[in-house]
Amino acid sequence: MTIRRKTSEEAGMAAVREVRALFASFDSEPSETALVPIEIEQAFATLPRSVRATFVRFTLEELATLAPGNSVEVRVPPLGVPQCVAGPRHTRGTPPSVVETSPAVWAALVLGACPWDRAVAAGALDASGERSNLSGLLPLF
Repeated sequence: MTIRRKTSEEAGMAAVREVRALFASFDSEPSETALVPIEIEQAFATLPRSVRATFVRFTLEELATLAPGNSVEVRVPPLGVPQCVAGPRHTRGTPPSVVETSPAVWAALVLGACPWDRAVAAGALDASGERSNLSGLLPLF
């Protein structure tokens, strides 16, 4: 299955560079109780919406390209919802596995600022279904 891209690689990589620079500007390690320091959450929210949206959509397209399929739905509301990962075919409704998280946590996962297990343990993402563990696919960059 070929993924139809809506975000150009040039625009997507520009957004990735901008978000990566934002995360790099915080040189302190996140505390054990916080997934992403509140400063990063707040800073991520101050980025222009177009940058946040392009980052999330581009990286979700990258994930779907890396792991094509339709058995896992990855929800990053309100910015994107692709299906990916090969597995059981479903024809209607919600796929057998669902992952949902915020844009800032998605950015941390994609860029390697937060490991998958830590995000799950902190309750920063919901993952249900047998194929919902995306730790082998993240970080993307």
